[in-house]
Amino acid sequence: MLIGLPKETKDHETRVGMTPSTVKTLTRHGHQVLVQSGAGEGSFLADAEYQSAGATIVPHAEDAWAAQMVVKVKEPTPAEYHYLHQDMILFTYLHLASDKALTHALLESGATAIAYETVQTEGGKLPLLTPMSEVAGRMAVLVGATYLQRTHGGRGVLMGGVPGVEPANVVILGGGIVGTNAARIAVGFGAQVTVLDVNHDRLKYLDDIYRGQLQTRFSDEYNIEEAIYHADLIIGAVLIPGGRAPWLVTSAMLPNMRKGSVIVDVAVDQGGCIETTRPTTHSNPTYEVEGVVHYCVANMPSAVPRTSTFALNIQTAIYTLRLADEGLEAIRNNPALQYGLNIHRGAVTYPAIAKEFDMKYTDPLQALKHVQ
Repeated sequence: MLIGLPKETKDHETRVGMTPSTVKTLTRHGHQVLVQSGAGEGSFLADAEYQSAGATIVPHAEDAWAAQMVVKVKEPTPAEYHYLHQDMILFTYLHLASDKALTHALLESGATAIAYETVQTEGGKLPLLTPMSEVAGRMAVLVGATYLQRTHGGRGVLMGGVPGVEPANVVILGGGIVGTNAARIAVGFGAQVTVLDVNHDRLKYLDDIYRGQLQTRFSDEYNIEEAIYHADLIIGAVLIPGGRAPWLVTSAMLPNMRKGSVIVDVAVDQGGCIETTRPTTHSNPTYEVEGVVHYCVANMPSAVPRTSTFALNIQTAIYTLRLADEGLEAIRNNPALQYGLNIHRGAVTYPAIAKEFDMKYTDPLQALKHVQ
């Protein structure tokens, strides 16, 4: 198979879809890999490393996009929509439930789009979302600690406090992978931490492992309001696989929050779990509503691209190879990839996307039935 690796175009997106190690595995299996010149530079991976792994370096984005399968990190930007074409397999993060324009572009192109974030194994695990959730969860606390500084518009609160002065009050909405990793760093800083979730088993797990170092609360409107009104830092860590995140904090709640408090909404890729969330970039990461600082960068892990790129490829490489070796047959034969299939030949094949945009849903196997 001919596989393309274009350079990312999103603002300050310095991750890259494949490492030289992944490329070497693909070329050893007889596949040809076209790498756009400079694709790995943001992660300090030189063209020469890709060449040594067997890739062909191409000068322009359109050369890489002309492949049978394109592997990326982030969803195509509007400037890249014209590269989409029928018979292409696009393998990347997509987050379509919060992006109607991209959904329509993919449908009209006839491409096959597989989203990292909805590839799901037995037991409901999301192996390709997990590494970036781990990075984003840990970063959320570091980012929050920075923007709590008065010089960045925050309340001027030190995360761990000092002897005789209370630490920051950190509220984490969601106890999944993002929330658990955020809790780990916040507790390590010495902050006062509260995690809210609707899953009692998850709360019990966190309570057991932290043994009083954090508080757990059931996530309902009453408990959310009580928690956020006393918070210095709120981390949005809610996940509805493939679907839009629900608003847990409404705009009406913001006037009652502490002035200079900080919101880091990691759920921004899926629309955000704060009503006042809107996507920001690393170039302009924050804005203020009702005196509350909002940090809503939609590609937060790209701030640490070296770590993020390698962490992502550890998980994606096996699926990339399977798709390269088997093509669409890999989806037919692998339930995890069936969950990952969002769009195929003009059909919506993921229920949450169809529901969000009131579109017809087609079962993945049915969509693939008559395609060779």
